[in-house]
Amino acid sequence: MTHSNFNASDYFEKIYERPVILEAKQLSQVFKHGKTERTVLNKLDLKVHKREFICVIGPSGCGKSTFSRVVAGLDPYHSGEILVDGEPISGPSPERGMVFQGYTLFPWKTVKENVMFGPRMKGISQMAAESQAREWINIIGLDKYENQYPHQLSGGMKQRVAIARALVNEPKILLMDEPFGALDPHTRQKMQRHLMDLWQNIDITIIFVTHDMDEAILLADRIVALKANPGEIKEIIEVDLPRPRSSDVFTTPEFRRLRERVDALVHAQEDELDPALAELPKIPRMTQISTKR
Repeated sequence: MTHSNFNASDYFEKIYERPVILEAKQLSQVFKHGKTERTVLNKLDLKVHKREFICVIGPSGCGKSTFSRVVAGLDPYHSGEILVDGEPISGPSPERGMVFQGYTLFPWKTVKENVMFGPRMKGISQMAAESQAREWINIIGLDKYENQYPHQLSGGMKQRVAIARALVNEPKILLMDEPFGALDPHTRQKMQRHLMDLWQNIDITIIFVTHDMDEAILLADRIVALKANPGEIKEIIEVDLPRPRSSDVFTTPEFRRLRERVDALVHAQEDELDPALAELPKIPRMTQISTKR
């Protein structure tokens, strides 16, 4: 990886010159359980620019998934505003595609029928929907599997179909909530590479929720670090690593510097949220077999 030709300030200056595609203004989300209330998102202010790749990280319970569901229009929010191209979000829309960690394909439909579902729902003819579906199935490299059913596919294949099903609708924003969390490390790495390749070659803005700090640094232009109780933006980090990136970046001092910064942000909070972790008891000896050599 060559760093000599990469100018981080120029790169981010160009990003910030692009139109704002998503804006949260004092966005809050409150969950009510009987008489008790819990603020999950508290007055978030965030601007996402066209074609940015944003990763959202933070400790469990900080509102990462809540934020993605609000942006997707799946959940109404309590107060503030959330805008796409200046227009308020009022519910789900094909302009915001969503990929979850769990495999959400229709088990009774083939790969092709799953990808065709969105266009058909929009009233596009069978022939045109089939043509669009095939185009995306080819892009994700599953043309040999278009007539297979989800139970016949591996985890990585299912997520590629889910991505194609979201992208066939030509959304402005692709929301991904821990999409590779259930995959084995090798498949996860291949999916990360494939996603970066897709993003670099199509006109899409990605908001990607993850627990994995290495994944966030590998993928993101900027990392939005949330803190919990209540969920607020603690820091927004510019990932000043050149693109295209590969797993080789993990060995660089620049990556290690960023990793330490992100690690300190997230893990410091996890210790605060679960103080019992700092006081784990000493395990009493319950075996006579020694582990010493």
